[in-house]
Amino acid sequence: MKTFHITWLTFFFCFFAWFGMAPLMKIAREQLHLTKDQVGNIQIASVSATIIARLLIGRLIDKFGPKLIYTWLLVICAIPVLLIGTSQSYTSFLLFRLAIGVIGASFVITQFHTSIMFAPNIKGTANATAGGFGNAGGGAANFFMPLIASGFTALGLCSTEDSWRFAMLVPGVMLLVCAFLYHRYTLDSPKGDFKDLPATEKSTKNTFLIAAKDYRTWILTIAYAACFGVEITVDNFAPIFFTDSFGSTIAIAGMVAGIFGWINIFARPLGGIVADKIDKTWGFDGKTLLLSVLLLVEGVGIIWFAKSGNISMAILMMFIFGMSLKMANGATYSLVPFINPLAVGSVAGIVGAGGNIGAMLIAFMFKAKATHVVKNVVENGVTVQKDLIDYTSAFTLLGYIILGIGIAVLVFRTVTAQKRSGIEDLNIVTAK
Repeated sequence: MKTFHITWLTFFFCFFAWFGMAPLMKIAREQLHLTKDQVGNIQIASVSATIIARLLIGRLIDKFGPKLIYTWLLVICAIPVLLIGTSQSYTSFLLFRLAIGVIGASFVITQFHTSIMFAPNIKGTANATAGGFGNAGGGAANFFMPLIASGFTALGLCSTEDSWRFAMLVPGVMLLVCAFLYHRYTLDSPKGDFKDLPATEKSTKNTFLIAAKDYRTWILTIAYAACFGVEITVDNFAPIFFTDSFGSTIAIAGMVAGIFGWINIFARPLGGIVADKIDKTWGFDGKTLLLSVLLLVEGVGIIWFAKSGNISMAILMMFIFGMSLKMANGATYSLVPFINPLAVGSVAGIVGAGGNIGAMLIAFMFKAKATHVVKNVVENGVTVQKDLIDYTSAFTLLGYIILGIGIAVLVFRTVTAQKRSGIEDLNIVTAK
């Protein structure tokens, strides 16, 4: 349990650091004079590096264990988080955001570590709880980073324009603290660290190929792109959506977007708990049905969110589709450990990378569908003209895409369940 708690806490600060810039983008955008397309490229960069990192990390933890790999990941990723505040141009800011994105691979290590620490009947619950508590770091970043930035300004340490630079030092330091705690106080497995285990208990097979050859791995990859990929998108774009579409302040937009992240604390664990209970009666097919239903609800909720027209309805719909989305995250990873016990890390890595591939593709779509608008807004009693970005069309299209994926997963589940039932009936007849 000590390993479990340190793992989710470390994961929490990884997500906090990964999305620390999201609620501060409005300040950085104005100071660095970033265009709509440049903002889109930065959002794409923030999720792109994670794709390769997750695929690589999955194979490494199967071979070397989570403790060593997680420690190095934390130390390496702390560097761009601490240094992004030195950016003076679009190019340098883009490169730092790209490097920070590698920290997203922490998810794969968290899910692997939790999977091997708990018994099969509660793997879904344990994975979803660790993932949910950790993912809440994205919501915490949206909520607290504007307050941290304002705190540095209030203390007279920097101007409002430079506050984002100083604020990013906080998550960078926390990553280094977590690296020490993780390396010092966790074990790779219930039997001890991988380096101390007998050679017979270590996997010598190419676990990545084992995972890649199973078609179920790819079904879950697509499903995870439709839930976790959307979660990353909302973490990145929601603050701008609320400031530019509803005229919210940075602090209010961060708090509102933070609600979405905090849902993780109970919604993702709930998805894992429900999946474990369904598994006792209906097995793998029952959990797949749960996943497809959650994706359908998510798609409808996003469409309604985009067309809400006022901030109150937008917040309500964000809560509803956020609940189904995060439960779908938990349901997906309740299935991952059972694809192939010999390649849990690689399956987790491929499926996790799918989430980021989804986020990257969605970010490209948002960049293309975003509309540049000029509005007169009142700031400190003075009317000024502002260049704003409207993501309404992008969110609407996203909702329809998720609906399509939900239907596809449902059809897949129905077809495979019928095939499996037919095979079982044939076996029974043969036996008789």
